Amino acid sequence: MAATIALVDDDRNILTSVSIALQTEGFEVRLYSDGATALKSLLDNPPDLAVLDIKMPRMDGIEVLRRLREKSALPVIFLTSRDDELDEALGLSMGADDYIAKPFSQRLLLARIKALLRRTEFRKAAVDGTVVANGEEQKPMLVRGRLTMDPAKHEVHWDQKDVQLTVTEFMILEALAQRPGFVKSRDQLMDAAYDDDIYVDDRTIDSHIKRLRKKFRHVDEAFKGIETLYGVGYRFSEN
Repeated sequence: MAATIALVDDDRNILTSVSIALQTEGFEVRLYSDGATALKSLLDNPPDLAVLDIKMPRMDGIEVLRRLREKSALPVIFLTSRDDELDEALGLSMGADDYIAKPFSQRLLLARIKALLRRTEFRKAAVDGTVVANGEEQKPMLVRGRLTMDPAKHEVHWDQKDVQLTVTEFMILEALAQRPGFVKSRDQLMDAAYDDDIYVDDRTIDSHIKRLRKKFRHVDEAFKGIETLYGVGYRFSEN
């Protein structure tokens, strides 16, 4: 079945042009011009992925995401203006999987949508017990001290307490936890979480790391499992 993409933007030109591009690629598309209407639909009848503009009437994209994340881990890509660095960081810290700045090329947006859907589908295929398209075997459980990760079920536990992560957050944490004590540069984490044809900058990885820490500190206020080595990168500590 074709994946369903929800486009949420108050700019009719963007809705029209992007929806045509997505439909040409075989996607089903739902269009929303305001955040409040979109939120209800995203919760009542979830698509496979949502593309959210930040600045919208009635309810902006930040508020839509905040309410969405209370009940759903739906993959989300933010659309931002180039000057809205604060909004980008805030959106990622709240659980957006990616962002793309306006004005953007449709080819780039399509590439990011496809990359995020592939990562999400990999997790779903593992959970369902089906064979992944590239023939990879399911990854075994990863246990590092108080951390337990189950790639097949996309589950994470810290001290046996559930930690809900997005697909991107899961892949970044998995890359760090594979070799505790070893430093991963931002470039290495980008390679782990994004396809080669997708460009993200350092700020994107930093925002995901902040979000990961926040989620773990929600279940353990003393969590210090992800360490920063300034100018070098990040590493996972089992202590």
